[in-house]
Amino acid sequence: MRIGLVGVGRIGSFHAHTLAAHPEVTELVVADLDPARAARTAAALGATPVAGPAELLSLDVHALVVAAATDAHAELVTAAAERGLPVFCEKPLARELGGTRAVLASVAQAGTLLQVGFMRRFDAGYLAAREALRAGRLGRLHTVRAVTSDPAPPPDAYLPLSGGLFRDCLVHDFDAVRWLTGREVVSVQAAGSDAGPPAFRAAGDVDTAAALLTLDDGTLCTATATRVNGAGYDVRMELAGEKDQLAVGLDARTPLASVEEDSPVRSGSPWLGFLDRFAPAYRAELRAFLRAVRGEVPNPCPGEEALAAFRVADACEVSRREGRPVAP
Repeated sequence: MRIGLVGVGRIGSFHAHTLAAHPEVTELVVADLDPARAARTAAALGATPVAGPAELLSLDVHALVVAAATDAHAELVTAAAERGLPVFCEKPLARELGGTRAVLASVAQAGTLLQVGFMRRFDAGYLAAREALRAGRLGRLHTVRAVTSDPAPPPDAYLPLSGGLFRDCLVHDFDAVRWLTGREVVSVQAAGSDAGPPAFRAAGDVDTAAALLTLDDGTLCTATATRVNGAGYDVRMELAGEKDQLAVGLDARTPLASVEEDSPVRSGSPWLGFLDRFAPAYRAELRAFLRAVRGEVPNPCPGEEALAAFRVADACEVSRREGRPVAP
């Protein structure tokens, strides 16, 4: 297959290495708003650089991977759909609900495949927890606790473009909760704090947030996030049921210390960031995308799933600003 990739920043470069190493990819065509960066990436991988996204879309590629800046996602996915191309797109499809719905309408009209990059669906721990829950190991699920903590804030210039902590960060937890439990979120109550770095206040964002989600079967879920967790990158989920409880992401590299005398001692260096923690999952989601393009497996994360998670994130932002429960 001849695969096009738009965007070779941090995650785009990682995707480029994954695609270039895949045995089914006969040629990787790379574009970026910075042609020199695309050329450097292509040269390192034996890929083909082109001047920009428009030039890439004019070529005869079999599928497109979108890892460009958020503001470019909607236009690129729509343009690819109009050309009948299957697309893998990093979240979000757009920065607002209306734009997301417009992209999905274009894809539906074209009848093309769109997979959104929620990589936790491909993480071994999340998969094992989902299987255990579905097999009945926990009995009736009553509580879910989700944690996402970044070790350091993103660049100040990124914050006004991110969509906020709920839409940019916790949306991964919201997708994981829906996918893992098979339930829908019917109500959210959210709060946030901007007491940290001043750039968050300037952007109208928060550096720390918490949300209480009520699922359609009565299960309660707490989801917390922060951009200022100096101990390291911490992504975990706990599932508690009437029979048992499980934890995802609790291992030798979890940046969490216990004050109990007989507690296990952390034996590895803490996770440094999302590429460190989820590298295998990122590779697995692209392998799944290529299999879906070939018609070997169903789409593992359709655009409608991204819309559902985004609606929860959007409701949390409304709840934070207005101080009230909100239905997604």
